[in-house]
Amino acid sequence: MAGPLTSVKVLDFSTLLPGPYATMMLADMGAQVLRVESPDRMDLTRMTPPHEGGVATAHAYLNRGKRSLALNLKEPEAVERVKELVQEYDVVVEQFRPGVMARFGLDYDNLKAINPALIYCSITGYGQTGPYRDRAGHDINYLALSGVASYSGRAESGPPPLGIQVADVAGGSHHAVMGILAAVIHQRETGEGQHVDISMTDAAFAMNAMAGAAWLATGEEPAPESGMLNGGAFYDYYQTADGRWLSVGSLEPPFAKQLFSVIGRPELAAKGLSPKPEDQQTLKNALRDAIAAKTLAQWQAIFSEQDACVEPVLTLSEATHHPHIQARHMVIEVDRGDGTCQKQIGHPLKFSTTPCESAFIGRALGADNPHQD
Repeated sequence: MAGPLTSVKVLDFSTLLPGPYATMMLADMGAQVLRVESPDRMDLTRMTPPHEGGVATAHAYLNRGKRSLALNLKEPEAVERVKELVQEYDVVVEQFRPGVMARFGLDYDNLKAINPALIYCSITGYGQTGPYRDRAGHDINYLALSGVASYSGRAESGPPPLGIQVADVAGGSHHAVMGILAAVIHQRETGEGQHVDISMTDAAFAMNAMAGAAWLATGEEPAPESGMLNGGAFYDYYQTADGRWLSVGSLEPPFAKQLFSVIGRPELAAKGLSPKPEDQQTLKNALRDAIAAKTLAQWQAIFSEQDACVEPVLTLSEATHHPHIQARHMVIEVDRGDGTCQKQIGHPLKFSTTPCESAFIGRALGADNPHQD
């Protein structure tokens, strides 16, 4: 069976990462997604290397399962075509700076006059209101302004540039999907649409979670390596003899007992939840010395028999081939459109009755212009 959103139709005006990732998730879940793209302002993910089979891998993944309609919104005929489409679509997703869609006459107020049930989701760095609404930004800026970066990384080296785009994806994409689906429920119950305003900075700020709750309630300001979960405790990464890394998350007493027994220091387990910095430093030193004495493969063999919250830091290629990732169908094959397939990351949500699937990789610009409905 198809995914759970087969009755939802989405017009997608977004480019790059946050919006396309969100609409990819919706498409995987069965939504009918039609991308409206400019023929003279190419989405950069279509050109971003590497390419495979002549198609950018980022575009092939982020825009899988979506149809493509090439329209220049600066042309009145294109705007009228969008207004026709809006009459039969449930959701619009756009990622322009505030005011851009209004200049085309395609902002929420104009489109809801055509379709009062329309859900209109805007994804921006700073939201539709506030003094930064028109300001340019990127993932690293949103993490910085939200406070997240201030207590990430090491005290000596400062905040790290992360390997993934947390504010863009966890902030923009995932919150957009949540907001859209909540609005769909409201729409189905009342017949009423609404504007969903997604700010990646808001979302990053909300993800401060425990540290944010502590600061607002008690004034306790977090700093790098100052807490149990950001390097201030033995919950950390440790280098092995062959220059690889091991993650240690053995905070709870039963896990700590196993961990310190394995390294031959069972007496240290009692200090596991100690709030004293000197106790945590003692634990970190002991773990650093012990883990540096064996290779990653040796530690993997040892901890494969222990349920202690200790796992290797895998490369992406190793993670892709890990038996658990494979068993969870997180690596799939998606039709290139010519009968051959490309390996891609699978959908992370598993539905027992309406499983998600990806029908085809990202399509050529305007591939569906002859079939606009």
